[in-house]
Amino acid sequence: MKAQHVSLWLMGTVLFLCSVHARGFRRCLISMDMRHIEESFQDIKRAIQAKDTFQNVTILSTSETLHKIKPLDVCCVTKILLAFYVDKVFKDHQELDPQILRKISSIANSFLYMQKVLQQCQEQRLCPCRQEATNTTRIIHDNYHQLEVRSAAVKSLGELDVFLAWVDKNYQGIPAA
Repeated sequence: MKAQHVSLWLMGTVLFLCSVHARGFRRCLISMDMRHIEESFQDIKRAIQAKDTFQNVTILSTSETLHKIKPLDVCCVTKILLAFYVDKVFKDHQELDPQILRKISSIANSFLYMQKVLQQCQEQRLCPCRQEATNTTRIIHDNYHQLEVRSAAVKSLGELDVFLAWVDKNYQGIPAA
C-alpha cells in the first residue's frame, strides 16, 4: 500500500515538475506574414532613406543591441519596440506621398496586431520585462530623442528592415499563442 502512495506521489511530482519546466520555456509567439511587411517596407525603403539627412547616424543598427537580446527578453523587447514604432515613429513621420503613406499604414496595422498578441501574452505572464531588456530599449529611445523629431522618424523608418529582420529571426514560422 505504501509503495502505491510513494509511486503516486513520485508520478505527481514528476508531472508537476514537467509542467513547471514546460511553462518556463513557453514564450509569446506571433503569427504574422513577415514577408508581406518586409515587401511593403522594400517598396518604400529607397524613398524613405532618400529623405534621411543624417546618413552617419543610426538608431537601431549601430548599438547592435538587438543582436545581444537574450531569448527570455525577446518578447519584452519586441513589445516595447512595436509600441515605439506605433506611438512614436509612425506618428512623428509626416508623409505627403499617398502610396508611401498607404504602405506605412499597412505596416502600422500589422504592428498593432502584433502588439495585441503580445499584450495577451503579457496578461498570461509569458512576456516578462527584465531590467536588461528595458535598458536595451532605453538606448534605442535615447538615440531617437537625440535627433529632431522628423529626422528621427525618418531615420527609424529607414532602419525598419533591421527590426523586421530581428523579429523574423526570433519568430520564424511560429504560430501565435
